[in-house]
Amino acid sequence: MTLAVLSQALSLVLDPYVLWVVFASAAFGLFVGAIPGLTATMATALLVPVTFFMPPVPAIAAIVTATAMAIFAGDIPSCLLRMPGTAASAAYTDEAYAMTKKGHGEMALGAGLVFSAVGGLFGTAVLIAAAPALAEVALKFSSFEYFWLVVLGLSSAVFLTFGSPLKGVVSLLLGLLVAAVGLDNPAAFPRFTFGNAELSGGLTLIPIMIGMFAVSEILRNVAAMEQPWEMAQARIGNVFTGMWRLAKRYPLGILRGSALGTAIGALPGAGADIAAWMSYAISKKFSKEPEKFGTGHVEGIVEAGASNNSALAGAWIPSLVFGIPGDSITAIVIGVLYIKGLNPGPTVFMEKAPEMYAIFFIFIIANLLMLPLGVAAIKGAKQLLRAPRELLMPVILLFCIVGSFAINNSLFGVVLMLVFGLLAYVMEENGFPVAPAILGMVLGAMLEEHFISSMIKSDGRLLGFFERPIAGALGGLALLVIAWPLVRAWLERKGGKP
Repeated sequence: MTLAVLSQALSLVLDPYVLWVVFASAAFGLFVGAIPGLTATMATALLVPVTFFMPPVPAIAAIVTATAMAIFAGDIPSCLLRMPGTAASAAYTDEAYAMTKKGHGEMALGAGLVFSAVGGLFGTAVLIAAAPALAEVALKFSSFEYFWLVVLGLSSAVFLTFGSPLKGVVSLLLGLLVAAVGLDNPAAFPRFTFGNAELSGGLTLIPIMIGMFAVSEILRNVAAMEQPWEMAQARIGNVFTGMWRLAKRYPLGILRGSALGTAIGALPGAGADIAAWMSYAISKKFSKEPEKFGTGHVEGIVEAGASNNSALAGAWIPSLVFGIPGDSITAIVIGVLYIKGLNPGPTVFMEKAPEMYAIFFIFIIANLLMLPLGVAAIKGAKQLLRAPRELLMPVILLFCIVGSFAINNSLFGVVLMLVFGLLAYVMEENGFPVAPAILGMVLGAMLEEHFISSMIKSDGRLLGFFERPIAGALGGLALLVIAWPLVRAWLERKGGKP
């Protein structure tokens, strides 16, 4: 990295158009995050059609800013209504709501705001330090290493999912099946096309994601239309009061949450929601006052709040270096990067260095901007959340339809959105996670391509997948992750704890 690269990156970021995009997407992300059930992934999916008309840096800046804001904004309805705005906020919803009922709503919201920004800046620092360094290692990767990396990502997504691993496997297989549709395979053989020209080109990912993350939530809200939104605390004071005292009281928790969030985010397919749940559980385990958790205790919110935003930056590490999504948000981002000519991979840091460092600067700006805009969002969301669902949901559905149509200017995109939205609703109502399915759709083609290439190189010998040192290590780790549930079940039957 040279001063010339940094200077170019700063000039890209400080362009008035880019700054305007950052402010506009921040407002959009805060709006989406503050509506219960609408996720940061949905915010990303809805932004994609808009980014088609932007240069690369503002396009990525819009997504980075909107997602960072949406993850925080999910805390607002959690505190006021006991309805998490995003999945990442669900881990400490009961805790935040209990604080609000006790009259400490501003402290709960302040902790979510301030420590989300701290965690986001920590994750960004790791991203800046780790991604270029990893890229140098990744230049030594061949199809063998990439194959095992994809397998590791797919298996991690299944076994890190809360709930039944079997249901996670079923969801993953569904995603791989969807990825197999069309002519985009090593043999260019038409699979599952049924003679339909639309299916021959494969199933477009963005309308599917809009359906699975947005339409499914709209259906869930429609089903709960009769349940009133009732606020626990009408007046919210200064949210920054007492934050310095909390920082001095829980420094280890903030560091632990930020570090764990970044690490979990960097695991392919994990994401901010899993990071938040794990950080909240660890906070309770190591707390000096574990009995207070669940009664309105701020410690868990401090640690999990730092974790969920640090996971956002962490998820960009495998996405930029290997082209493997760290979560469902970066699964969409990878598509945008390809469209904008910023092809993910180790060489992007050499070929597009100014653009990459401009993205890093955007991360820093977004997390700093979260503090003043977050306060405004808290004040405004109290009014917005008083609007009836029957008005909000049709407006959001209209955005979904326009976005799905705009991808290819085709009604087929709208049909895909509706079909997969209904499918995701049925899946989640029956305990099947959506994230592994999305990851299967994103990585399915990559898995097949690298497997076929590796088999040709090794002349059909499976041992060839383990002969290179990095490939052997990644293969062993992937097999260990896959086998671990079986080993744990065997140990439990033997009466031992793993």
